[in-house]
Amino acid sequence: MQARGGSHFGDRAFQWLTLLMALSVFALIVLIGYELADGSRLALHKFGWHFLVSSDWDPVNEQFGAVPFIFGTLVSSLIALIIAVPISIATAVYLTELAPLWLRQPLIMFIELLAAVPSVILGLWGIFVMVPWLRDHLFPWLQNTLGFLPFFKGPIYGVSMLAGGIIVAIMIIPIITSVSREILRSVPGLQREAAYALGATRWEVTRIAVLSYAKKGLFGAVILGLGRALGETMAVTMVIGNRPEIAKSLFAPGYTLASVIANEFTEATTDTHLSALFEIGLVLLGVTVLVNALAQLLLKTFAGPGVKPQN
Repeated sequence: MQARGGSHFGDRAFQWLTLLMALSVFALIVLIGYELADGSRLALHKFGWHFLVSSDWDPVNEQFGAVPFIFGTLVSSLIALIIAVPISIATAVYLTELAPLWLRQPLIMFIELLAAVPSVILGLWGIFVMVPWLRDHLFPWLQNTLGFLPFFKGPIYGVSMLAGGIIVAIMIIPIITSVSREILRSVPGLQREAAYALGATRWEVTRIAVLSYAKKGLFGAVILGLGRALGETMAVTMVIGNRPEIAKSLFAPGYTLASVIANEFTEATTDTHLSALFEIGLVLLGVTVLVNALAQLLLKTFAGPGVKPQN
């Protein structure tokens, strides 16, 4: 009887301990939000909701608005997803379904190495290698080919919103690829065997039996990549141009919420400027939570049955 009682006590203790650990994550997010709100109290009182709709950022005259940074964050993240998602999912499909065994492990190793490269190193590579190549080759070609679109008009500086999106895409490709690969590996082998038994080709098996089954999980992998894209700082700061303006052209410099905090936090000389940067951090937290909440809502609303996202 004592052994059974001890076992029940151990079960209850383990349950409460794991509950405490789970609640600590929620408490940490609440604490971060509270500290950001407390630090931005002066800006909240002075600017109110106007902070979220104003495009002014003038530390000298103490006029601050977050619109250019919200715009830069969302556009650079969207560019990154447009580039990274097809590459990542195609790579995961190849590694899972098509790659020979002698090639599979080296490719996985290189993808993991790319994920381990510090963002500041990628930023340096972006400044000295990627940006000059984009300025001299890719951007002129895009302008000559797609110059009729407003996104590819205007002067070419090299550092730009498009360069920021490309560097973020490079950083989130390993994340989306790794998670997508695990999702595809979790698809039951019976799915593939049933499709082959019905006479499906390899492409049809991959499209119908694998990708269709795993689409919810793949959507979750994309959301993880989006979370990284929204908060990326150093690499983007080094190649995006850091100009607080809203421009139609992707060749124009931009700014992100994370970049302005990294650039100006140590240089803020007034309480209002410092408080505005705290409010920028609060807006970034809110944008991240809102985007992820909307993504989860879309997932539940539109995605069919399949592998659940890996949270």
